[in-house]
Amino acid sequence: MSIVQEIFVAAENEIADGGRKVIEAGGIAIGVFRDNGAYYAWLNECPHQGGPVCQGVMVRRVEERLDGERRSAGIHYAAGDDRNIVCPWHGFEFDMRTGRHVGYSPMRLRGYPVKVRDGAIYVVLPAER
Repeated sequence: MSIVQEIFVAAENEIADGGRKVIEAGGIAIGVFRDNGAYYAWLNECPHQGGPVCQGVMVRRVEERLDGERRSAGIHYAAGDDRNIVCPWHGFEFDMRTGRHVGYSPMRLRGYPVKVRDGAIYVVLPAER
């Protein structure tokens, strides 16, 4: 039987929608993000070179639009609420909801389950890390 540990992060009202909180737990840093009422927790370590990815800026997804002849019509922010986390070291971008790198899907952030109970947010750490 595997023992897990729940780490208190914050009260629900302490993290605004579109916001985050980075915590230290069990010797590691974890970023907890709130997006449209859902919570996502990621190890604060970029898979590229270990940068503090959860401390980077959050931006809406960027896309390149093409004209009828498939030439670039410029870079634009995509419609909708999709947001990316940008690692402050080298600019690698990851989808806030899935943790996947936007250009190379096999590269992804290490995630942790999040539980919300009685108005409080918890990150679930596995027994073996």
